[in-house]
Amino acid sequence: MSVIYVLLAISISVALVFFAAFVMSVKSGQYDDAYTPSVRMLFEDELLPDDQPNEEEEIKQTKSTNQ
Repeated sequence: MSVIYVLLAISISVALVFFAAFVMSVKSGQYDDAYTPSVRMLFEDELLPDDQPNEEEEIKQTKSTNQ
């Protein structure tokens, strides 16, 4: 019968540890945005205007690959 009390105490302490870990993860913001990461791979990658190569760079790249 005393084994039940020991197992009960262990299970409650493990449950409290998991609950504390959950509360800490919620406070740190781990669950703030769950929708966007799942659909991010569906968006097309678009270059920003500063990241797009200009015509001179494209000509240099094509010349270097053709040689």
